[in-house]
Amino acid sequence: MKKIFKILGIVILIGIFGGTIVFLYSKSQKKPDVFETKTPFVSNVIKKTVATGSVVPRQEIEIKPQVSGIIDEIYIEAGDFVKKDQVIARIKIIPDMVNLNSAESRLNRAQINYEDAKIDYDRQQKLFDKNVISYEEFKNSKVSYDSAKEEVSAAENNLELIKNGVTKKAKTATNTLVRSTINGMVLDVPIKEGNSVIQANTFNDGTTIAAVADMQDMIFEGKVDETEVGKIREGMPIELEIGAIEKEKFEAVLEYISPKGVEENGAIQFEIKADVNLKNDQFIRAGYSANANIVLDRRDSVMVIPEGMLKFENDSAFVEVLTNEEEHQFEKRKVETGLSDGINIEIVSGISKEDKVKGDKMDPKKLKEQENKG
Repeated sequence: MKKIFKILGIVILIGIFGGTIVFLYSKSQKKPDVFETKTPFVSNVIKKTVATGSVVPRQEIEIKPQVSGIIDEIYIEAGDFVKKDQVIARIKIIPDMVNLNSAESRLNRAQINYEDAKIDYDRQQKLFDKNVISYEEFKNSKVSYDSAKEEVSAAENNLELIKNGVTKKAKTATNTLVRSTINGMVLDVPIKEGNSVIQANTFNDGTTIAAVADMQDMIFEGKVDETEVGKIREGMPIELEIGAIEKEKFEAVLEYISPKGVEENGAIQFEIKADVNLKNDQFIRAGYSANANIVLDRRDSVMVIPEGMLKFENDSAFVEVLTNEEEHQFEKRKVETGLSDGINIEIVSGISKEDKVKGDKMDPKKLKEQENKG
C-alpha cells in the first residue's frame, strides 16, 4: 500500500512539474498582433485650401471737412443710416487775424472808392441830363460807379467768408456744413463737439469727421500662401465661415488675386478678395474675422478609404487586405489612387467594397475589452 502511495505522489509531482513547464512556455510565447480592419466606403472627396481674413465693406469713405475750425454740432452717431448730401456736422470757423484784418481793410477801401465814384456819378448824371456832357463821358462815370459798387459787395462777401465761412447770398452752399458723400451706415465718428478739425491740404490728410460705408455690399479680404495661390483663379466659389456667426455659412465668389506677394513671418502671402452674397435683410458687422474655404477640386460619390491605411513602396501605393480572419493574415494589393482631402483618399482600382483593409494595430486593453464583451 505504501508503495502505491509513493508511486501516486511521484506521478502527481511529475504532473505539477510538467504543467508548470507548459504554463511558463505558453506565457513566454508572444501573442500575434491584431489589427483593426475597415472596408472601403462611398463618400465625397473635396480638396480645399483655407484663407484667413475678415469681412469688410467694399467701399468705406472717410468724410473730411472743407474748412478748418471747431466742431460746433454733430448730427449723427455710429450706427445711423445717412443719405448722400445729408448734413452730418457743422463747423465754427475761427478766422485768422491776419486775413481778417486784410479783409476789413479791403472793405474800407472799397467803401471809400464807392462813395467817391457815387459823387462823381451823381454830378455826371445832372450834367448829362442838361446835355452839357456827352454820353461817352457819362458812361465812363457809370462804369466806375458800378465797379466800385461791385467791389464793395465782393469785399463784404470776402469778410463774411473769413468770419463765418458763408456769404449772405449763398447760405446753402457753405463749407461749414459737412455733408455725407454716399448713402450708407455711419461706422465711426472719431471726433466730438469742440474738437478742432483741419481741412485736407498738401501737407495734411485732414481730420476725419465720420466713416460711412454701404453695409449691403460686403467683401472678404484675406491672405493665401504662395503654395496655394497657383491653384486658385478668379470666379471660383468660396464658402465663408464667420467666427461671430456660428452654424451658418456664406457663399462668396473670388474676384481678385493680388499679382504681388508680401512676406509675413517668413512666408509669402497673396491678398485675395471675394464678393460676399448676403441673404435678404441680413446684417454683418464690418471687421468680422472669417475663414474662406476655397474648393480646388472635388469627387462626388466615390470609393474611399482613410489615407492612413495607404503604404508606399517604390513610388507605388498599396494596401494590405485581410485573407484569413482566424489567423489574421493579410496580403499586399497595389491600388490606384485619386483625389485626397487629407483625411480620406479616393481608390480608383485595386480593391472592392467588400475587402477588409488593414488599419492600425489594436491596443491590448481595447482588445481585451472586446474579448470580455464577446
